[in-house]
Parts: sequence; structure tokens; C-alpha cells
Amino acid sequence: MPHMLAKGEDDMAIWQWGLLLLAAVWALQAAGVWVQMQHYTRVFSGISDKFNDGFVGAGHFRGRLRKGTIALVVVSPDLVVRRLLLMRGRSVFTKFKRFELVEGQSLEALRTDPAVMGEKAVGVAEAVQLAIEQIDKAREEKAPAQRDSAGV
Repeated sequence: MPHMLAKGEDDMAIWQWGLLLLAAVWALQAAGVWVQMQHYTRVFSGISDKFNDGFVGAGHFRGRLRKGTIALVVVSPDLVVRRLLLMRGRSVFTKFKRFELVEGQSLEALRTDPAVMGEKAVGVAEAVQLAIEQIDKAREEKAPAQRDSAGV
């Protein structure tokens, strides 16, 4: 007669497999987040190095059931938009895309119409607005430092 597992031993095996599966999914998610953060860091460093005389702002919108959005806005010292990079999606494989339509416009024009991809692009306006707010803060922080160094 073949050896049968007792009911308690069978349940234990199911829990062990469930915990193992949970650990594997968690590890996969952690690896995906790490890959996405590496991509973000490379892109942010690249534009900061390329456009080091202006300002860079980063904003995000977290979608619970919708796509999330990260916006990077780069402006020149005279507040002309040099780059707008958007990353939209739920996947860790999502990459930044350049949005050339607003390049060359003033920051004020972007501020008054931050929904650059249209009203159906949920989260873009919010992410762009947060990036603009970061630029404003950076400008405010730089202004007192310039006044102090000028002896004013």
C-alpha cells in the first residue's frame, strides 16, 4: 500500500509552495524596480550633464489602477523649455520618451497648459506641474545665493 501524506502534511506543502512563489514574485518585483531606478538615474544624470546651465524639474503622478507618469522638464536660464521627457506606464520596462512639441516654448506657456498630451493622458498635467514647481524652487534657492555672492 503506497504511503499517503497525512492531511496536515499536504496542507503544509501547499503553504510552502505558496510562500516560495510569493518570495519569487517579490524578488522579481525588487529586481524590476532596481532596473527602473537605474534607467531613471542614467536619464536624469544625462540631461543634467548636457544642460548644466539651466534648471531640471522632476514630477510624478501615481496611478492606482491607471498608468503612472514621471515627467522631467529641462529649461534654459531664460526659462525656455529645452526638453520634456515623459515616462508613462505600469511596467518596469517603460522608458522615457522625448516630447518635442513643447521644446522652444516658454516655461510660462507650459505652466498655463501642462496637459501637453491632451486631456485623455491622465497624470501628465499633474506630473508636469510638479516638475515646474521643482524648477521654481530651484530658481528661488539660486536667486538668494547669487545675491549673496554679489554682496547685496
